[in-house]
Amino acid sequence: MKIFNSSFSKFALISILFICFLIILIKNYSDHVFGNISNNFFRLHIVANSDCTEDQIIKYEIRDSILNYISPKLKNSKSKDDALRIIQSNIPVFYDLSHNILSKHNVNYSVNISVGNYNFPTKDYSNFVLPEGNYDALKIELGNASGQNWWCVMFPSICIIDNSTFSTQDSTNSILEDALDSEELSIISKDANSPDIKIKFKLIELFENL
Repeated sequence: MKIFNSSFSKFALISILFICFLIILIKNYSDHVFGNISNNFFRLHIVANSDCTEDQIIKYEIRDSILNYISPKLKNSKSKDDALRIIQSNIPVFYDLSHNILSKHNVNYSVNISVGNYNFPTKDYSNFVLPEGNYDALKIELGNASGQNWWCVMFPSICIIDNSTFSTQDSTNSILEDALDSEELSIISKDANSPDIKIKFKLIELFENL
């Protein structure tokens, strides 16, 4: 019996050590892949004052006004740092554009615009999915900021393409290919139906929220 207990204890210890080692490997993989994905994206997050119809209309008009203004300036950005510098230097203009829309609707609630690192839920775009986690973003909070959110990607210029009538899936894919390596691209691509890729995506979401 003592021999059995001793063997069982050794087996249990080895099993625990193996599981711990496996968790560390998965965590390191998750951090590496998600880190590369998040470091190559700069996102836009707009939060409406409320869910009433007018506040939602205002949210979308402010979105359109800002994107129409900033899109030509971001179009030729070669890096996220480039895009970030352009965005930060234009924050005063974003305030002006936002207040112009508010004045048009005869409302006077506040506008808070900031650049930071924020948590985003999983977001399904036309032909790719970004996993849940923290991303650098331009955040625009309108009034009480208790209404529905709107998200998009400012760099790479997915946001700009999605707001163009000339948008094509091929052009979106080309931009993503320039930003990510083949492993990262396969993980977020909606064309990747492999069970292995789906498992990797879920593991990244799980371990990035631990």
